[in-house]
Amino acid sequence: MTQAPETTDPKPAGRRRGRIGLFLPFGLLLLVAVLWSAGWVWVRGRAAEEIDAWFAREAQAGRTWTCTDRAVGGYPFRLELRCAALRFVRSDVTFTVGPVVAVAQVYQPRHVIVEATGPFHVEQDGKVGDVDWRLLEGSIHLAAGGFQRVSLVADALKGQVAGVEPQPIPFTVGHLEVHARPTPGRFDTEGAVDVSARVAKATLPLLDPLLGGPEPADLALDATVNRAAGVRTRPLAVELERWRNAGGSVDLTRLTAEKGKSRLQVQGALRLDETHRLAGELDVRTAGLDAVIAPLIAEQLGGRIGGDGAALIGNLVGQFLGGGRRREPAPGAGPDGTLKALPPVRLAGGRVSVGPFAIPNLRLDPLY
Repeated sequence: MTQAPETTDPKPAGRRRGRIGLFLPFGLLLLVAVLWSAGWVWVRGRAAEEIDAWFAREAQAGRTWTCTDRAVGGYPFRLELRCAALRFVRSDVTFTVGPVVAVAQVYQPRHVIVEATGPFHVEQDGKVGDVDWRLLEGSIHLAAGGFQRVSLVADALKGQVAGVEPQPIPFTVGHLEVHARPTPGRFDTEGAVDVSARVAKATLPLLDPLLGGPEPADLALDATVNRAAGVRTRPLAVELERWRNAGGSVDLTRLTAEKGKSRLQVQGALRLDETHRLAGELDVRTAGLDAVIAPLIAEQLGGRIGGDGAALIGNLVGQFLGGGRRREPAPGAGPDGTLKALPPVRLAGGRVSVGPFAIPNLRLDPLY
């Protein structure tokens, strides 16, 4: 009788392979987590080195940044730089703000989002400014050798400037937005930067008596700043002189302001002259402000004549300014849908002229 051959049971090997297959995904996940953690730690170290190197370069240039209680974190997917307070000191200005948090995603390190908590305190040339807010955020899209876009958004700003005569100047802003980007096709050759800003519900009591009421103002600005490339955190006078010598100018695509029943729209170009004063020519359209400008000019001209002559001059100037030709309806127009065009407004030699009339008691001081 032949004995049947012994057979090997395949089940233990199959069970071993099954167990390996069961645990393999978890092992790979653990390996990926370890490699990712090691990579994040390396990136964090490089970021800290870059921050130290940048602070050192700034200090050598005479600009000292101090990040109090600095911490770099954000594991696993972000890099966060936190400062309990950020302080900047230069020969002409000092400011502090904080806490400040700057965040960048590991997979998108050139896009940095910054959030700052007030108050902001600045001192320059004997003047002191203090500002606080409910929200302030900034966004920076960096590119090789420059930037793609910079944005700033703030809500519920409130502050004042002290050290000015005759008394501190308070102000409030309900909402603020500022955006800047290199002008397409012009940044590389002309260093041009497009700037867009919006201000909602701003108050500046200092100007209320001049502009006829305490109503908050809304402002909008679209402009192109030429020769803006190369701006650094150098002293303001140095930056402005560099910009002026480079042929810098500002093309106002549109500046609009609305305050109560008064509306203003401005287009034109501005620059700095040899005496460091604003110079240029502006196309100004108004609804309601001609009644403010006319008495100012009449005061200058009529004061030289006196009596009934002053009243006559006032009437003539009012008709001259208020009787400009009508334009097509424009944003921010008056109740009838139109804005009145003033004669060309010129800034030259430190004076502001509306047509042939110079606004009295208004001198443009040098900016630096």
